[in-house]
Amino acid sequence: MTIRVLIVDDHFLSRRGIASILSANPLFEVIGEATTGTEALKKATQLVPDLILMDIRMPDGDGLEATGRIKSTMPHIKIIILSVSDDVQDFFEAIKRGAQGYLLKNMEPEYWLDYIISIVQGEAPISRVLAAKILQEFAGQKQAVPDSRLSEREQEVLQLISQGLSNKEIGENLYLSESTVKNHLRSILDKLHLQNRMQLIAFAYKNRLVGH
Repeated sequence: MTIRVLIVDDHFLSRRGIASILSANPLFEVIGEATTGTEALKKATQLVPDLILMDIRMPDGDGLEATGRIKSTMPHIKIIILSVSDDVQDFFEAIKRGAQGYLLKNMEPEYWLDYIISIVQGEAPISRVLAAKILQEFAGQKQAVPDSRLSEREQEVLQLISQGLSNKEIGENLYLSESTVKNHLRSILDKLHLQNRMQLIAFAYKNRLVGH
């Protein structure tokens, strides 16, 4: 199945670079580009892509505002926020607006495709670099306290999810199959009344459920 992608960035070289990275995998087809938040909404309505790679800072309606507007009318479109900033508040705002992922532009190109594919598949919505930054931001405020709704194994899975690991990597760490990891994730989301991995990571950090 081909994933139809809309690239939104106000810098020409950034759009070319992103398109070049995506062209390395036949899974992706770039169907359009936009340079502002307002144009992103218009193009999303016209083209109805499967995935939007959205720059966070743009003129005429920034990426976060555009994300919220697009998700309110077309919730099925997956949106990944792209940013040069590892500002934790930007990350949480992206989740609030409905984004499925948050990637730093300064990440090595060879990791980009892996993370984008993981996000499309519902895994690893943030890189380990950003996960470490978020953890550092919350460190020292309060010790991680286990959530009584989760089993010990679910707590372990949650810790690794919050570090930016994929299901496969979690399985390798805990000696579990990927399907078992998926079952644990589904159970965690049900117990905490959350919809996806991105929301789970935000919930875990805000409620001090994860630690070093």
